[in-house]
Amino acid sequence: MNKEIKEKIITVCEEKIAKKGENVGLSFYAFFKNKNDNPKVLMEVATWWIQTHQLDHFEKAVKIKQMIQNNE
Repeated sequence: MNKEIKEKIITVCEEKIAKKGENVGLSFYAFFKNKNDNPKVLMEVATWWIQTHQLDHFEKAVKIKQMIQNNE
């Protein structure tokens, strides 16, 4: 994943955590608008989420943020 989407993922996670607390969950769709305006990046994130890490549909935002920061 490119630097831009990684930064967006971290920002979205931080916003969700600030609004709803440490236990807030999210899916990879949280990082995209309701329009599929960038299918290449959407597929990169989906592949990272589903195939590479075999994450559940909803995961804790703190976990995703940490994974991205650790470049997993």
